[in-house]
Amino acid sequence: MNKDNNIVCEVNFIDEKKVKAVKKRLAKDSLITELSGTFKNLSDFTRLKILLALAEDELCVCDIAALIGVSVSAISHQLRLLKNARLVKYRKDGKMVYYSLDDEHIKKIVNEATKHCKEYM
Repeated sequence: MNKDNNIVCEVNFIDEKKVKAVKKRLAKDSLITELSGTFKNLSDFTRLKILLALAEDELCVCDIAALIGVSVSAISHQLRLLKNARLVKYRKDGKMVYYSLDDEHIKKIVNEATKHCKEYM
């Protein structure tokens, strides 16, 4: 261990075969950029709370605003960001607009992250 209590190698050795194999399987930079944007959206408290609520049920903007305790305008702004990031979708029913998670992948990401955090609480 070094003085910062981080575990590090005591020798400088690169396993070329392993590095090449992982490099072949590693996602392209464009996909990593897309992933980074997804995680950026997930890292915002309000947006994550919206996603957690939508993992429970489809909701309209007014429902989400009441649930989270912020203005309809603020929720609309956050939903626009989430929609542009393809994390939520909407459907119109007459004069009402209902939001839900874009697909099951988003629900799995949110649920798995929640389980992970609960293990350490």
